[in-house]
Amino acid sequence: MNKKIGIAVLLILLLAAPFGIYPVFLMKMLCFALFACAFNLLIGYTGLLSFGHAAFFGWAGYLCGQALKVWGLPTELGLIIGTLTGALIGLVMGLLAIRRQGIYFTMITLALAQMLFFVALQMPFTGGEDGLQGVPRGKLLGFLSLESDMTLYYVVLAIAVAGFALIVRTIHSPFGQVLKAIKENEPRAISLGYDVARYKLLAFVLSAGLAGLAGATKTLVLGFETLTDVHWSMSGLVVLMTLVGGLGTILGPIVGAVIIIMLENKLGDIGSWLANATSIDWFNTLGDSVTIVTGFIFIVCVLAFRKGIVGEIQALFGKGQAKSSH
Repeated sequence: MNKKIGIAVLLILLLAAPFGIYPVFLMKMLCFALFACAFNLLIGYTGLLSFGHAAFFGWAGYLCGQALKVWGLPTELGLIIGTLTGALIGLVMGLLAIRRQGIYFTMITLALAQMLFFVALQMPFTGGEDGLQGVPRGKLLGFLSLESDMTLYYVVLAIAVAGFALIVRTIHSPFGQVLKAIKENEPRAISLGYDVARYKLLAFVLSAGLAGLAGATKTLVLGFETLTDVHWSMSGLVVLMTLVGGLGTILGPIVGAVIIIMLENKLGDIGSWLANATSIDWFNTLGDSVTIVTGFIFIVCVLAFRKGIVGEIQALFGKGQAKSSH
């Protein structure tokens, strides 16, 4: 019951949020929250560390933008094409990498993702270093104009909630239980007769498809797609979000995404406020030091919050309930 109440309160806050916060900023946070949750499905519940998620995220954005701007397809078809692009790249990458384990799997995904980065750099329709610009938002279902930020916000919110619900359903399904078993003890899962490679491949493709949905939605929101989204640093950013929020927790990646995106967008404002409040001019340089600050937060979380923010909170409440029961 408490969980249901918490979810209801969160949904109410999300529905009311654009009336007090810039909708485009909120939509960007929702896209990255979905991206982080998709990544967490793979690493947090299957135990596979991928550095290829930038390829799914960025190429989905490129194909969605191409479908909307050049091919003139409806918005919903553009999003579907983006999602399928992420899933298809995930399938090919997974078939090549899934039978490797540990650092070998990670390095194969990184190498393949970097190959796709250089392809994106050379392909004419991506715009190279200039990126794909002027992507129209279009209309949803042929009649609902998405030019209004408020209208688009609720569409993006619905997409993010649907993606999150799919992830939660997957985690609590028999399929999700097998994934957890593979993460905990892969040899035992094999001895029980499970086709481990097939389960890991399915999880990889599902994670890639959801990452693609997040990338396509981000392109729709911002109206452009750049090489930043297909660079390996984007894969590192989603790793950071997941670890800061809480690896293997349902809400952790969302919390991590919100913190990192807020730092990236608001650190300059925070620095200016601190400079005015303390008369220390050094704070004005915080806006140019986002990477340093996020790196510092990552180090603090690794040293002091090994389970991430949400993971540590859950562990704290778990200890409190254990003591009260005694």
